[in-house]
Parts: sequence; structure tokens; C-alpha cells
Amino acid sequence: MKKQKLFSPGPVMVEDNVRKALLHPDICHRSSEFEELFQKLQKKICTLFGADDSYYSLVISGSGTAANETVLSSLFASSHDKVLLISNGVFGERLEEIIQKYQIPMLKIDTPWATPPDLKDVEQVLRENPDIKVIAMVFHETSTGMINPVHEVGELSQKYGKIFFVDSVSAAAGQNIDVTENHIDITTSVGGKCLGAFPGSAYICAKESILQSLSPDQCKNVYLNLYKHYSAAKENSQTPNTPNVTLFWALDAALDNILNEGVENRVQRYAKNAEILRNGLKELGLELLIQEHLSNTVTSVFLPKHLDLHKFLSQMEMDGYTLYPGKGKYLEMGMFQVANMGAISEEDCYEFLDCLKRNLLS
Repeated sequence: MKKQKLFSPGPVMVEDNVRKALLHPDICHRSSEFEELFQKLQKKICTLFGADDSYYSLVISGSGTAANETVLSSLFASSHDKVLLISNGVFGERLEEIIQKYQIPMLKIDTPWATPPDLKDVEQVLRENPDIKVIAMVFHETSTGMINPVHEVGELSQKYGKIFFVDSVSAAAGQNIDVTENHIDITTSVGGKCLGAFPGSAYICAKESILQSLSPDQCKNVYLNLYKHYSAAKENSQTPNTPNVTLFWALDAALDNILNEGVENRVQRYAKNAEILRNGLKELGLELLIQEHLSNTVTSVFLPKHLDLHKFLSQMEMDGYTLYPGKGKYLEMGMFQVANMGAISEEDCYEFLDCLKRNLLS
């Protein structure tokens, strides 16, 4: 089978030591060896997010959505507590789907895709609705490649005394998160994105005071239960149910890679590769979806109108490169996405651009 180079926003290509970590001898999750691994992961996750001693981390078996559902299904103790959702893309809409499923009272700042929210609107809603308990938003809206104004919203959350929940699924290890500087109270991510591990190992970093305030009754999910996860971790360095143990080893290796490299160095490396790709795309005459607030790892670009998007993506895949088609209305407009998450080098970026050029001109 021909090896694909994944220029897609997850799953990603991984380093050799991460793949080899899957070959660790089988262990029981109710063993001291697992407990030691769990404790190491907790410390490394907090370091990744720039967390101080007031934060505590957990590992959730599942995708990033599983971590998000764990948080949103667990935070609301009263039927009167509201959430303010700031949404401007597919993954803001994913948070909305979770919120609606659990019947949480919601107010929404609904901004068009690829458009940043108006902070004046956010503050007005906070000022007029003191019963808002949580502000929820996505850090890196992967469907467009846009970075949202997390720091500014974090300042508003602190001003009005709200819990600030941020979906960092596509941002952790690709952007400078720094939960303390950005006033983030609770955040989520997953191994199979910028961190460079595999899908299926998600994690949460939260103010421990929030976790301590949880009660069993307020959590509305059995498996994705934040109270249970915190209690099991705090009491025994365990998970409440059987986790995907093998992926914990790969997550640990990927965390070691970024901490050895330096989080800021990884972020800058991603930014450099994104610059190479964007400069090359522009030189080929392609139009980018956004010009500002771009992430370090995902670029949304429009195919020339005379080319068929699906045939183009199929041909690129035959040539060894996996790309993502656009979503929503942008799919109809011939948009595709180029990601540079995971084990992608500068040389890989230049080789990709050469292949892209050949397919555009063929």
C-alpha cells in the first residue's frame, strides 16, 4: 500500500517513536505502572497548556468531541444556569449540538463562518444576562482555519466572573494556548492533531476548583462524566472505566517530543511551514479564504473554477497527498484545506507544492 502524506487536519502523520510506543508490552489499567504513566501525562498536559498549580488535567478515551461532551454535560448544576456560545464554524456548531442535546439554556453569538465575533456583542450579552455561567468557544475553528479572539473573550469572562471553556482540539501544540494568560478555566484537546499522536486519546485541563465543585448529580452522562473522571484520577490516578491503554503510551511519547522541542519552538515550526505553503499557494494564483486571524496549521484555499474539486482531490491522493474538502457552502465553491499538522517538514511542504502545481496545470 502506498504511503500517504497527510496534509489534512487530523489524523496526522506521527514520528517514529510515537508509532513504536504502541508496541509497549500489554499492561493492566489497574496497575501501578499505569498509574505512574497517568500521573506523568497529567503533568505534561498541564505544561503543554502553560498551566500553573491551580489547574488539573485528565485523559479521556475518545475523540476531541468526547472531551467536549464530558465538559458540557457536567458543568451545569442548575436548570437556570446558561451558557453563552460563540460560534462561527462547524466546530462551534458541534458545541451547539452537544448543548442542545443536554437541554442546557443557551444564548448564542452566531457569526458567519470565517468572520470573527464582535466583542461588543459578546460584552452586551454578558452584561444583560447575569445568569450566564459558562462562555464556550472554539480556539481554532478548523472548518475555516481561523483563530478566534480567545484572549479578549477571556478578559471578558474574568471581568464578568464566568467560567471560560475553550475547545482547543485543533489548537493545542499548534498555537500558544497559555491558559493562565488567556484566562481559560477549562480546555480540551486530542492527541491526533497538532500534538502528533493518534486519534482516540483526548484530554482536559481545568481549574481544579471547578472540578472540586462538581457533584455526581449534575453530570448527565455515564461514561463522559467529569465528576467520575476527576474522582478516579484524584483518588487512584485511574480512569473510571477501562481506557485505551495503548494510546496512552503514544500520547506520552508525543508529549515528550513537544516538551523536548519546546512548545514555542513547535508553534514557530508550524507557523514557518504554514508560511511556506501559503506563499506557494499564492504564487500559483490560488485564493485563500481568509487573510487575517490565520492559524499556524490549516489553510483554506479555493480551486480554480474550471477544475472539478473531487477529481482534483482524488488525483492528489493518487499522487500520495491527502487533503480535506471544504465544508458547508465552501464545498460548493470549490474550497479545499491544506494542513501542516504532525510530522511534516519544510521539504515535505515544497514537495507538496510541486505536486499541486503539476495537478493544477495538467
